[in-house]
Amino acid sequence: MTITYLKCGRPDVERAKDDAKVRATVESVLADIAARGDAAVREWSAKFDGYAPVDFRLSASEIQAAVQKVSVRDMEDIRFAQTQIRRFAEVQRESITDIEVETIPGVILGHRTIPVQSVGCYVPGGKFPMVASAHMSVLTAAVAGVPRIIASAPPFRGAPHPAIVAAMHMAGAHEIYVLGGMQAVAAMAIGTQTIKPVDMLVGPGNAFVAEAKRQLYGRVGIDLFAGPTETMLIADDTVDAELCATDLLGQAEHGYNSPAVLVTNSRKLADRTLVEIGRLLKILPTAATAGVSWADYGQIILCDTYDEILSVANDIASEHVQVMTDRDNWFLEHMHSYGALFLGPRTNVAYGDKVIGTNHTLPTKKAGRYTGGLWVGKFLKTHSYQRIVTDEAAAMIGEYGSRLCLLEGFVGHAEQCNIRVRRYGHKNIPYGAAAE
Repeated sequence: MTITYLKCGRPDVERAKDDAKVRATVESVLADIAARGDAAVREWSAKFDGYAPVDFRLSASEIQAAVQKVSVRDMEDIRFAQTQIRRFAEVQRESITDIEVETIPGVILGHRTIPVQSVGCYVPGGKFPMVASAHMSVLTAAVAGVPRIIASAPPFRGAPHPAIVAAMHMAGAHEIYVLGGMQAVAAMAIGTQTIKPVDMLVGPGNAFVAEAKRQLYGRVGIDLFAGPTETMLIADDTVDAELCATDLLGQAEHGYNSPAVLVTNSRKLADRTLVEIGRLLKILPTAATAGVSWADYGQIILCDTYDEILSVANDIASEHVQVMTDRDNWFLEHMHSYGALFLGPRTNVAYGDKVIGTNHTLPTKKAGRYTGGLWVGKFLKTHSYQRIVTDEAAAMIGEYGSRLCLLEGFVGHAEQCNIRVRRYGHKNIPYGAAAE
């Protein structure tokens, strides 16, 4: 196997140091908010966002005022995107059904899918107003039937961002807050004097938001660990360097620590992509961000075979994987660790981020090895139940259950079974004796 790294990012040891600093900062902020509630939230918001209103929650009139500031064209575009996302979420919801089966005569087992009762949806918006994140979290939770959906986004240039507020409202948020970062996540999960805590947190965010969700997990549920954006291109000679460079930098502009990786079996494409990235960084308006991200986190990996490409791609388990090869379906069949796939040159990550209908809240930092992205099913809990409707079934299951309980030494468990055998099977079984 010959795998060559033509460009590498920062060493893992340096990234680990960054992560440690983030962990310490988040831990102190969460502890402060847990201890002091609203006062701490207001102080941290003032420090990080320069924003400390009397009430972070928007009133109905404030929501309507924000909506009125959104242009007709922007509102039409938001409606179009939400229509696509709602359609796909509704189909997903319809695929999840309650079940009930009689496994043996008289024994009925089943499960019900029940929505999480309250969800906090975080929408990033400090540097770039992530309007689409409102669709992805709030609207999907609404399709799932969550009865209380609260949404929070940071202020943008000192005020609520009208398009974000409009998207949250149109998607179905019951409460809307203008609050950003880890202080927003903490307030929603821990609760304050004015914010009732939620059962679950969802939504993407920067490294501090992702770490806050990690530290709060257990106290509340979370969708997944969705930190800084990651993108990977799997490409061969069927595409050109301009397309590859555009797709890499298009995601690198998210932040200063957004990994962008090209994995290819074409040295020609790799070399030309490097040149094209240099050209685009001279004219891209967001080059100040994308350039740093590419310098520190960009990679170009050259492989000999498609099997090697597949191995590298599954190992990296990137959040977004753009596949542009002569065998896209082969990668669809064989990729097993990723957030979402974007197959062929006609689609791209930006489509998934904003409008096509799939969800853009996806696993990062190799979490694609064990979880998929946010979808309507994340807001649903599957709860089982059982019912026995005949005396014969109760006694028969009791006999097996009694013996299996005593096998483990649980006499009290066994007696739960034995009493049913005595009552419904008409057998005289002494306390603690196994049914036979």
